[in-house]
Order: sequence, then structure tokens, then C-alpha cells
Amino acid sequence: MGVDKSSANGETGRVKTEPEMNNGSNQKQTTDRKRVTNASTQEKSLDILYTVDQVPPWYLCIFLGFQQFLTAFGATFAYPVIISSAICIQGDDVGLGELISTVIFVSGFSSIIQTTFGIRLPIIQSISYSFIVPAFVVMSVSPDNCPYTDPKVNKSTLPPLASEHHRLIWKSNLCQLQGALMVASLLSIIIGFTGLIGFLMRYIGPLTIAPTISLIALSLFKVAADKGSTQWYICFMTIVLVAIFSQYLRNVGISCPCLPDKLRIFALFPVLLAIVISWIICLILTEAGVFPSEPDAIGYKARTDIRVKTLEDSSWFRFPYPGQWGVPTVSVAGVLGMLAAMLASIIESVGDYYACARLSGAPPPPGSAVSRGIGMEGITCLLAGAWGTGGGNTSYSENIGAIGITKVGSRAVIQVAGLIMIVLGCLGKFGALFVLIPEPIIGGLFYVMFGMVGAVGISNLQYVDLNSSRNLFVFGISIFFGLSVPNWVADNGIQTGNSLADQVLKVLFGTSMFVGGVLAFFLDNTIPGTREERGLLEWNKVKVGSEDEDLSVYDLPLIQKYLNRLACTKYIPFCPGSILDKHEEPFAGMESQELPTSVSENRHLETRI
Repeated sequence: MGVDKSSANGETGRVKTEPEMNNGSNQKQTTDRKRVTNASTQEKSLDILYTVDQVPPWYLCIFLGFQQFLTAFGATFAYPVIISSAICIQGDDVGLGELISTVIFVSGFSSIIQTTFGIRLPIIQSISYSFIVPAFVVMSVSPDNCPYTDPKVNKSTLPPLASEHHRLIWKSNLCQLQGALMVASLLSIIIGFTGLIGFLMRYIGPLTIAPTISLIALSLFKVAADKGSTQWYICFMTIVLVAIFSQYLRNVGISCPCLPDKLRIFALFPVLLAIVISWIICLILTEAGVFPSEPDAIGYKARTDIRVKTLEDSSWFRFPYPGQWGVPTVSVAGVLGMLAAMLASIIESVGDYYACARLSGAPPPPGSAVSRGIGMEGITCLLAGAWGTGGGNTSYSENIGAIGITKVGSRAVIQVAGLIMIVLGCLGKFGALFVLIPEPIIGGLFYVMFGMVGAVGISNLQYVDLNSSRNLFVFGISIFFGLSVPNWVADNGIQTGNSLADQVLKVLFGTSMFVGGVLAFFLDNTIPGTREERGLLEWNKVKVGSEDEDLSVYDLPLIQKYLNRLACTKYIPFCPGSILDKHEEPFAGMESQELPTSVSENRHLETRI
């Protein structure tokens, strides 16, 4: 899985771009590319059991790869559950299980693509919460998208849930999201492979990122309340268990024969442990007759025997494929909504790249690697749209935090994790298993995850001067507009006399992070203020990476030695050794900011819990 790019003649490091190298031999160029890793990087690597290019024994790769999957599974399976009401899939539990399996499958090969051809760091790629709000808004444009929830429709005239007619409805809705996502993914591809990401990051600072990320969570409070209110006691118990495992017991370790140090299992798997314990308690209470058996009674959805038939009806093996829900459809309103989510996801990933490099003992990624990572993320989003996951991909901060805990930064481990997700995504009953989780447990997880996402966004304000009335004005009015305008649009709609314009404006102004993010970006870049006051100096105050650092970890596998012979590659932004690597200013400081859209190193694990 891990590709050792070091050859016998010492072919490591970054391509030098001086013109005089073009006439030299390949041996001379290879020698020139070799850099000596500086002392700080060596010291950092001493704390890492396996660095990015090193491959652990196969059995340890499997164990650590499965661990990485378990770390990401909470956020991965939660996304389809969250958007289930928006796409009208509720009631078709077999279909929801198929969607969950598809998300897991796509996350697997997306992680392999990113670690092999993209940023080349040990990063899990999976579905992003940035796409939740646009999905809800796009689906709300027309009430015909879900007649089962339309109060104006006589439910007795509709075919039963999970019928073929019902399946055609939610598949058609997914096709709308598919087409919008596939077109919107071109933004990430263009921004990445053209090197524009460096230019954009000069103008996007903490005051733009904070409200944008915070509003992702603040606009989802109703989703968490709807799930949790089905049985508040179970919901609160789940929240308490996650808090105990992720906060109070996070430093408690358990001996593991595979690792020299104790495994901090509570910090690694707080969600998994909370789900299992809460599920067992719900099972006991169900068998004891504590929960009511009437479907309309409060507490009924906490029962564990409601969806057992789903597991029986699901197939053992199901291979997800592109276009499985139908032919993707494209609308202007849908594309614009997904574009807003795509931009937020891009900003999030850039910060994660630098945090992952720091924790895995690698030097800060050069501009070409960051550009290639964002471009490749766009390709994985394009593939996610083709397969029909309902949302695009981003890097997962909690898995980066797991690297800091296990001290294993091997790229091969993530690639094995990707293979595990591909296999599990093809097992139909595995996806159906998540559908059986009682709703109040899911509600408790939503409270924790959405709360952390909101806090992560607000944490970016640590870099700005909070004694400045300018900064308080920018953040405050952006948050308030981001909450109030979408709420007004949802209640009153928009009527311009043109149906297409109505749909476009409803999607844009109904998406909270678009309203708040665009307003914050405009105000932060137009209202007079010093770079120090805006937090840009503190954000960028960091060692950018030494010229002596060995950047071979970011070289492309197999073809790097051929690229070294081509002088034109220095003009290609995503090729190792491009002129973009000589101008680090656009990304300067990102590796020290702890994550522009994530929490600091000791809080990575809890970003999505």
C-alpha cells in the first residue's frame, strides 16, 4: 500500500526549478533534489512510531486501519440519517441502509485516491457536514419532492412507505443532489489544480471562517431536537456517556499487545462506546416492557425491535455503482447551494492538511501538494456525486487526532482503512445495522456533534482582537443575519415573478452559512482594520518550514522520476517542485494555526466526536 519512493541513487526531496538544472543529467538532478531534514523535523519524528512513508507489519496495518474506520464511522453514518427527512427516504429503512453503505464505500476509495495521488498524507476522506444545510434547502424548494410530509396532501391516497413508488421519489431527490454536487465539484477541481487556493486564502481569515463553520451547526438544532425528543432520557444518557468517554476518561489507557504504549480507547472511540452501551440499555428496557408499544406514544422510537425486519430484508452483498439511483439531474438553484458548501469544505481541508503533517511528523505541505489535495478532493466529490451519497467529501479531523494518540502516521494504514471501508460498503447487512440504532441515541449524538462543530467555528476567534468593536460587529452581524434571513425565507418564501429566480434566491438566502459567510467575507475585507486586529498576523505567526526539509513525502508515486526530467513541470501548480512551492506566503502559517476550521491538536478527536 505505501509506496517507497526512495531509489538507490537517493531520489528524495523536492524538484529544484532553477533553469541551469534543465541541461543536467537525471543523476545530477536527483542529487540536487535531495535535502537534509532539519533538526526540528527529526525531533518531531522521534515521537512517531511509523512516519508517513513507513509501512507497519500487515497485521498491525489491519488493526490500525479498522481503528481509523471506527474513529470516522460516527460522522459517516450520521450524514445519511440527517438528510433522510429532506430526501424523503424516511420509512424505507432498507433504502437508508443502502445509502449508508454507499457513503462508506465511497469514503473508502476516496481515502485511497487522496492518500495516493492527492495530498499524500494519512487523511481519511468522508462525507462533509457542510452539505447538509444546502441539501435541506434544495429539497425544500418544491413540496413535490416529498408528498409524504406535505400537509396539503391526503396521505391515504399515497402508496405505502417503502413501496416502489416511494423509492422512486427519494431516488429522484437524490438524483437532484447528485447532479448539483457533480457540477459544484468542478469548483474544487479548478481551485486546486490551478493553484487558486493560495490566492483565496490571502483574503479568507478567521473572521470569515468563524461564522461560516458555526452556522453549519447552529442551523441544525431542530434536527437534533426532533431526534432527541423521541425519548429525552435516552438522549441525555447518550450525551453523558460521550462526555465521560471523550472528556473525563480521554487520558485513560488500556494495554494493547500490538502497541508499545497503552491504547487510549476512550479517547479514540467515545461515540462507538456510547452507542453500544446506550443500545444495550435500550434493548434491556424494551424487553422489560418499559417503552410503549404504540407507534404514536412518546418513547416508542427508543425500542430496539422496531426495524429488525430491515436487517432481514437487506441483502448480504450489494455493490454500489455510479448512477444506481438514476440519471443525475442539474438545476441552477441546486448547483449554487452546493457551491457554497464546497467552498466551506475546501477551507476546512486546507487547515487539516497542515495539522496532519504536524502530527504525522511530515514537513509542512508545499503549495503544490495543497493544490493537488484540493483538486483531488474535487475529483472525489465528483465521484461521490456519481455514486449518489448526497454530499461531498472532506478530510476528517477526528482521524487526524487519532494519529496524535496512536503515534502512527503511516499512509499505508489509511489506505488499508480505505480497503476495509470498500469491503464493508459492499455488505448490505452492515449498512442496515446502523438503521437499527434507536432514534433518541442518534439525537444524543447529534447534540454532541453539532455542538462541537459550532464551537470549532467560534474557536477561530482566538486569533482576532476581541476587544475591537470592528471585529465584534463583523462576527455578530454575520451570525445574526445567517440565522434570521434563512428563517424568514423558510417562512415566507421569495416571489420575484420568475420561478427560476425564486428557486435560486431561496437556495442562496436559505443557506445560513452562505448568508453569514459572504457577509463576513465582505465586511472583513472592506471595513478598515489592521492585519493584527483581524487576526491575520497571529494566524500566520509560525515557522513556515525550512528550506532544508525533505519534501519527498509529497512526491507522486511511480512517475516522480519521469517528472524530474521535464522542465515544464515547474509551471504546473500541482506538480512537485512547481513555482508555487517557491511562494509559500498564501499558505504561510496554516500549519501553526491548529486548524482554521478545526480545533487545536488536543481537540482534533472531538471535532465531529
